[in-house]
Amino acid sequence: MIVSTTLNELNQQLKQRRRQFPDEKIGLVPTMGFLHDGHASMMKRAKEECGYVVLSVFVNPLQFGPNEDFDRYPRDRERDTAIAENNGIDLLFMPSLEEMYPKKPLTKVLISEVTERLCGASRPGHFDGVGTVVSKLFNLIRPDRAYFGMKDAQQVAVVERMVFDLNIP
Repeated sequence: MIVSTTLNELNQQLKQRRRQFPDEKIGLVPTMGFLHDGHASMMKRAKEECGYVVLSVFVNPLQFGPNEDFDRYPRDRERDTAIAENNGIDLLFMPSLEEMYPKKPLTKVLISEVTERLCGASRPGHFDGVGTVVSKLFNLIRPDRAYFGMKDAQQVAVVERMVFDLNIP
């Protein structure tokens, strides 16, 4: 398993892989880390359906509101790395906050209507943060398939609508 912490490393690894295996399907499992059995099941499915799987571990500050504690979100890089390796991940992308957002982002993905009820009603801006980081990951990795947990049905609806509205392949 290759561990990448920078956008440049990620780009180089993916470019090399695509050159060697141009017809191979690339899967993406985007996470905020602190991996568990649900993540492992997504990794397993991705491995079954794709020749190469990227797991991203990034705690996205844009998903946290002013009264939510971004700094206290659980993180365990060593444990996440071991779980990723045990589940056959090919490329583990673990960028720093500065790597993903070197400057304050002035551009965000705003997804309306599907974000205005349920969890979105009590966490304004949360799903805009989700849309922004998922859009960044899709642009960086350009996966053929992406794997999301179904424990958060609203998040799935938000990502599906973003993909549809923005014609993301």
